[in-house]
Amino acid sequence: MISVNLKSLPIVEDMIKNKDELNIEVITLENGAKVLDCGVNVMGSFEAGKAFTKVCLGGLAYVGIALNGTLNDELTLPLIKVITSHPAISTLGSQKAGWVVKVNKYFAMGSGPARALAKMPKNTYEEIDYEDNADVAILCLESSKLPDEDVAEYVAEKCGVNTENVYLLVAPTASLVGSIQISGRVVENGTYKMLEALHFDVKKVKYAAGIAPIAPIVGDDLVMMGATNDMVLYGGKTYYYIESEEGDDIEDLCKKLPSCTSSDYGKPFLEVFKNANYDFYKIDKGMFAPAVVTINDIKTGKLLSYGKPNIEVLKKSLNYKSL
Repeated sequence: MISVNLKSLPIVEDMIKNKDELNIEVITLENGAKVLDCGVNVMGSFEAGKAFTKVCLGGLAYVGIALNGTLNDELTLPLIKVITSHPAISTLGSQKAGWVVKVNKYFAMGSGPARALAKMPKNTYEEIDYEDNADVAILCLESSKLPDEDVAEYVAEKCGVNTENVYLLVAPTASLVGSIQISGRVVENGTYKMLEALHFDVKKVKYAAGIAPIAPIVGDDLVMMGATNDMVLYGGKTYYYIESEEGDDIEDLCKKLPSCTSSDYGKPFLEVFKNANYDFYKIDKGMFAPAVVTINDIKTGKLLSYGKPNIEVLKKSLNYKSL
């Protein structure tokens, strides 16, 4: 079976080799683990954002950035494009932010290949029937602080690898790399909702592609958490190629999948988060989805689409002003 950690390792090694070009910093901890700072004490770059996103996806996706992303006559933002022929493994088996990393006073949301070794969370890997047995663990951390030796040892223990084989990539939400990698979850938002909210067998999704605007840096981590999520919820477009089986209602799936079906739809995500007392688990799972979903049922040949971008909410989220 494909190893998301081994597929990602050459990308990480290339980032280390080209750290100056990418505007990132590489720190070797005393226990041998390597930390790639992609935005905490450095600026990062578009290319670093692409590489970070590829690693999040377990090396199983094409990631590109277009710098002419016109959403309408007024709002123009760069766009990230994601294409994968392994949707379940790359998004849910790797990219999903399914590991809450808490060690002493350190906190981060963990995603990427190392999750498959630690099986965080276990039920996801049972649902997609995937496991990884690599001797290298690569974890992507969304945090404004760099991890220390204790964090690396915790990850090594959970993943069953030697500490010197741990690679920790870090980017704050309020950074260019952080913004890019969150918009790069556009496909994963759809597969997540399929599995978690609609209970659809995501192994039937054979190919997937998505595109979403990349949020400018408009505030601190909290403000950016709202803006980055809005890029997908109100601007993201996804394409899923599904091999249906008898009894599957793909038309119903397509209608239920976009974010517009959520009771919280129409508000900037930061407002929704505040109303939920800053508790993600109190937010409707249906909210975490792309704005537009197109499905090709490759068994029947049907092509279905539902949803549309909401430019007004995006402009409100970004506090946009046309001069």
